[in-house]
Amino acid sequence: MQASPYRVGIDLVLVKHIQESIERFGKIYLNRLFTEEEQAYCCSHTSSQAVAQSFAVRFAAKEATVKILRPEPFWGDWREIEVRRAPDGACDIVLHSTAAELAEQRGIYALSLSMSHEIEYATAIVIADLVSS
Repeated sequence: MQASPYRVGIDLVLVKHIQESIERFGKIYLNRLFTEEEQAYCCSHTSSQAVAQSFAVRFAAKEATVKILRPEPFWGDWREIEVRRAPDGACDIVLHSTAAELAEQRGIYALSLSMSHEIEYATAIVIADLVSS
């Protein structure tokens, strides 16, 4: 059987867990996981529930991306995986530093992202296009 030219990562996050972490650890938690741009966007929402959902869906996207990158072991800087929002509202994954290097080593040349959230859950799926050999 031939290997697929795609790799898929998916993650599901309970929004309540993210909200509890934000309430308990505040800026220390946010700075550890999210870029300044991600924080600015998520914190621009008016309700604490919307803020938590926005952070939760981005964390799900980061987890889904880690599943694609398959690091051995995880290098530990979540901010190297950034969810960047375009002016039209679409979001993409942007990799930095070690994450970008790992993607190159794995033959990943493009990532596609889809995210969704409701009151209790946030989910994201990331599809990687692999360079064919």
